[in-house]
Amino acid sequence: MIDNDNIIALATPSGLGAISVIRVSGPESIQIVDKIFYSFENTSLKQTQSNKIQLGYIKDSDSFIDKVLVSIFRNPKSYTGEDVVEISCHCSSFIQNSIIQLLLKLNCRLAKPGEFTMKAFLNGKMDLSEAESVADLISSNSEASHKIAMNQMRGGFRNDINMLRERLLNFASLIELELDFSQEDVEFANTSELKNILDDIEKKLVDLIASFKTGQVIKNGIPIVIVGEPNSGKSTLLNNLLNDDRAIVSPIPGTTRDTIEDQITLNGVVCRFIDTAGIRNTVDEIESIGIEKTFKKIDEAEIIIYLIDVLELTDEKIKFHKKYIHEIQKKYSDKHIIKVINKIDIAEDDFSKSMKALKISAKENININVLKESIINHIQKMTGNYESSIISNSRHYDILSKTKLEIEKVRSSIKNKVPSDLLAIDIKQALNLLGELTGEISNDEILGNIFSKFCIGK
Repeated sequence: MIDNDNIIALATPSGLGAISVIRVSGPESIQIVDKIFYSFENTSLKQTQSNKIQLGYIKDSDSFIDKVLVSIFRNPKSYTGEDVVEISCHCSSFIQNSIIQLLLKLNCRLAKPGEFTMKAFLNGKMDLSEAESVADLISSNSEASHKIAMNQMRGGFRNDINMLRERLLNFASLIELELDFSQEDVEFANTSELKNILDDIEKKLVDLIASFKTGQVIKNGIPIVIVGEPNSGKSTLLNNLLNDDRAIVSPIPGTTRDTIEDQITLNGVVCRFIDTAGIRNTVDEIESIGIEKTFKKIDEAEIIIYLIDVLELTDEKIKFHKKYIHEIQKKYSDKHIIKVINKIDIAEDDFSKSMKALKISAKENININVLKESIINHIQKMTGNYESSIISNSRHYDILSKTKLEIEKVRSSIKNKVPSDLLAIDIKQALNLLGELTGEISNDEILGNIFSKFCIGK
């Protein structure tokens, strides 16, 4: 897929700002930009050393377009592995378009989405998993998602995969050697050793596959739903957590008839708080629809804040809440429920011990920080050490799951004492799948699909 085209794109977002960067990559990129650039030092770009910056003008014949800085990166010490020129111009759409149109007339073409990073991959500057992390890094919206992307970009995930692949490849080589000496009945591959290798590989695969849920949560934000009876203070709590009047607050029960969502960052992780319609029996059709949506949001949530109004607490109500919470825990055993009694600024609470609930006042900001700490503690348990290899990419999850199935096939083949040549086929399939993760084995369709999701200038 490597071509010799000279490609160009705006590498910074369009819109108002101070500076824009126009990136050019290709075998003739330096010579092409040299035709329209006039250095203050009267030095041509062809004579400029790599990693140097020149100040000068971009001109179209005798017309001055802009005063710019031009950076030179000579191959192979550049992002793409080719000669790269970056033009830092003033952020005017007219200036940007004028420079790009000039370069398009000089044997350049517009870059496709992700084409600079694709060239970097094809020229061996990074493997496929590192290239994919570039897109994740650009879209990271929290400290945690940034750390996951940076760990992958620095080769953490690649190192794990290469280690698995190398161990499996070494054993596959011994099996191939056995096949070469099949007539002499020589055994080079110790099956007990292979079982140990398979155990180690399968354990690592299970850990990586299990990390996908955490990776998705960190990447997309942790959904936290606030549920409870009408008028228990859910909207007030949402506004307090967000430090914004996001939801309408009213003493009239049933005010919230649809879900309201917004997000904040806690401990480096994006949390998506969801205020829901109060749960109760109602004949109001619109409110009923809102309650149905409440249950859907509970399905999607990782954390449930179950809010109880202290003013409404009675022995009978406590039995109701305990039963309802038990039903939620039974149905959603994988979800964390935080029981909260609200409005303690108005009434004494004699029930929190029996409920084992956190006491707050959403209106008066009492113990809201304690609630946040409870949420943060659970997030830390969920995410663990997110600087280790955590996958958030669906392609990686799919390939790792398939690899685990192939490893199970190899294990079954050993148990059933299948011939070495058939065992070698199963091992090779697992090796090929691991190779797809880092791009050692790839095809044009897969690469096209991956890089088409990148932004144009990357």
